[in-house]
Amino acid sequence: MPTEPDQIELNEHELREITGYAAACASRVLALFERSLPADPRPRDAVEAARAFAAGGRRTGALRQSAWAAYKAAGEAAVPAAADAARAASHAAAAAFLHPKASAHQVKHILGAAAHAARAEELAAGDDRDAGARTLDWAGRHAPAAVPAVLGRLPAAPSGGGRVGEIIRALDSALRG
Repeated sequence: MPTEPDQIELNEHELREITGYAAACASRVLALFERSLPADPRPRDAVEAARAFAAGGRRTGALRQSAWAAYKAAGEAAVPAAADAARAASHAAAAAFLHPKASAHQVKHILGAAAHAARAEELAAGDDRDAGARTLDWAGRHAPAAVPAVLGRLPAAPSGGGRVGEIIRALDSALRG
């Protein structure tokens, strides 16, 4: 198991697969945001930018800005499920900027979109954890090979982070299984 200051191997193919996975996870809950704020395109723009990178596009400042814009949209959402849906979109675009550093924090970059999507589903269903479990099951079944491969080079997900942190740790454990 690597220690915190170590670097890990991370190739462009893996980075694109992880980003595409994050975009797929976030896209599952975009409607939760769009029902709440239909005129705000920032989360959808972030997911589309992540998909473009995953399909071979360049990792640009505009991609990074789309992640920040979706994050800002989350802060402006009055509905908690919509806020987590926007955070999922933000994590999708930010996944393209995963660092080749053996830090537990990087696990959040890989699994953040899936975890926030699951939390958005829970909140939309009246804080029903079964709804989140279904989303996590989907995320586990649809993770490309790069996700568990890169997770295996990193320390386990960090403690803390409230409910989203719990979801990240559960998914991390399942994918390393």
